Amino acid sequence: MHVIVCGAGVIGCATAYYLAKMGVDVTVVERHAVATGASGKSGGFIARDWCDGNAMSDLAHASFDLHDELAGSLPVDYGYRRVDTLLVAGGNLSTSGASPHRLDWLDGRSTVHSQIGSTSTTAQVEPKTFTQALMDGALSMGARLKIGTLNRPTTTVDGQVNGIELDGFMLEADAVILALGPWVEHLRTWTHLPRISASKGHSIVLRPKTPLSAHALFVEYPVDGDHTLSPEIVPRPSGDVYVCGLPDPADLPEAPDAVNSHEEAGRILHAICGDLSVALRDAELVKYQACYRPIAADALPVMGAIEGLPGAFVATGHNCWGMLNAPGSGLAMAELVTGKAATSIDLAPFSPYRPALTEPWVA
Repeated sequence: MHVIVCGAGVIGCATAYYLAKMGVDVTVVERHAVATGASGKSGGFIARDWCDGNAMSDLAHASFDLHDELAGSLPVDYGYRRVDTLLVAGGNLSTSGASPHRLDWLDGRSTVHSQIGSTSTTAQVEPKTFTQALMDGALSMGARLKIGTLNRPTTTVDGQVNGIELDGFMLEADAVILALGPWVEHLRTWTHLPRISASKGHSIVLRPKTPLSAHALFVEYPVDGDHTLSPEIVPRPSGDVYVCGLPDPADLPEAPDAVNSHEEAGRILHAICGDLSVALRDAELVKYQACYRPIAADALPVMGAIEGLPGAFVATGHNCWGMLNAPGSGLAMAELVTGKAATSIDLAPFSPYRPALTEPWVA
């Protein structure tokens, strides 16, 4: 069996990894490079129980446990570590009261309100390195990576998918998986899929003079009267610090390499960090960046077989939990494609044709 995975983000690379581990002949097709989009520019924060109470709970639990397994089996240090996670009030919301969770490096206008995750429930990875590790793991088991522009899947006379058209040439396969993040939206004119929205966000990477402690901070920071921003600050084992938290309504561009970041957004994030911490104020600003997350109407992943196109599958819509849920999603998709049903995770809540997705077809 030959399976083509379209997209070398974390969902596509995890799916390819588990397919290759099952002994399947797999080719990953990517327009630019591994982890070009959100998989290379996210925070890499993962949480075991933050999806409890909704349909992602079982997927999140299974994925969090699989992250532990992968950290022990992939031969690359991609910054996986357990962290304590804190809720922080910044700016005018901060108070002078003592906190049992106070951090020495959080020495500006800030107050730690509470601990919202522990090393039992929250962790992190360096997202681009993790995604590349999954791809390299798949390659080491015989998978292939092809760089090119996907035009469309190809079909037999009876409508069965038999490959894809890549840069004008046909690449044959028994099954095709579309793991294209928000860019799957560009394929809706010929594929029976629900609408996937794209949410743009800005982030920066800072490099303090000395590494910070293993904590993830979720901050509430007031700006412009009643308006509040919610930046996330995630120090990494490398010594860098990832900061995100500025949404942007910009439309999705044609491809990930056309995503623009704005220096003004980066300066705002850096200024907020400087108000919270001297170490962050004095840190080197390494880069500005931006990415788009794929979001379905009910904010749940979209995973399953594509109706009317036998042999075609989709895996997208993971929103802010793509890095967390990649292992469980990749394993379940590999099971689905090879065995006609996922046994590790119930994919029914993530069906592309669930009632919550009210606009499933564009002719």
